[in-house]
Amino acid sequence: MRISRRADNGMDGSRPVIGLAFDGTGYGDDGAIWGGEFLVADYAGYERKFHLAYFPLPGGDAAIKRPARTALALLWSLGLEWDEELAPVRELCYEDRMALRVQLERGLNTPQTSSLGRLFDAAAALAGVRQKVNYEAQAAIEFESALDKTESGAYRFEVQNETVDARPAITALLADIHSGARPCVVSARFHNGVADMVRRACGQIRRETGLKEIALSGGVWQNMALLERAVRGLREDGFVIYIQRQIPANDGGLSLGQALVGAARL
Repeated sequence: MRISRRADNGMDGSRPVIGLAFDGTGYGDDGAIWGGEFLVADYAGYERKFHLAYFPLPGGDAAIKRPARTALALLWSLGLEWDEELAPVRELCYEDRMALRVQLERGLNTPQTSSLGRLFDAAAALAGVRQKVNYEAQAAIEFESALDKTESGAYRFEVQNETVDARPAITALLADIHSGARPCVVSARFHNGVADMVRRACGQIRRETGLKEIALSGGVWQNMALLERAVRGLREDGFVIYIQRQIPANDGGLSLGQALVGAARL
């Protein structure tokens, strides 16, 4: 059968699956920037079950190049202080920080995002890994590379009321940074926490829908540390997992997905 009908895992789209769309930037049907979505979907449509709680992205796409600004916007949205000991705070001079605060308070060019990719950028900046990037996802890639594979701790995300709240995880991350934790430990606990959150959210969706098949796609799933941890936990819980094999998980797979959805609707 043609790959255009079987896509990447031999599925024809006739039955819904739990879809985890984790990416850097995607246009949502509410006008926000999506990228941390838990969906129940087939080729004909989707229902959004959970998503990362929105936070502002100052400057929109420009924030991708400055994870420090994304980190401070995240802290502001969570009601957490800009402690001068934090690397993103030190990265910006006083005038730039004040301008950013005014921008956030007035909502000037600060689109809302649920992007897990941008959350990884922010966490990397807070851990002191990288404040500016030369290419998209550089901060997240280096954050992953710093991970201590022997660390089993995990920052906890709250999953409730259709949203994934990062505040408990970021609060714990900040506490670790203030206590002198190394970036490798912070990275491991963050990755472990995201994988645990995925496991719990998918478990809740299964209880509501009875679905046991999960499709993973989006650029964030190129993070092998996260992919391995999430897949291992989900399989232990009895889920069937579909990942990208021949088609890129990031933007390279968008055109095929759009074509499949278009064909199904026609």
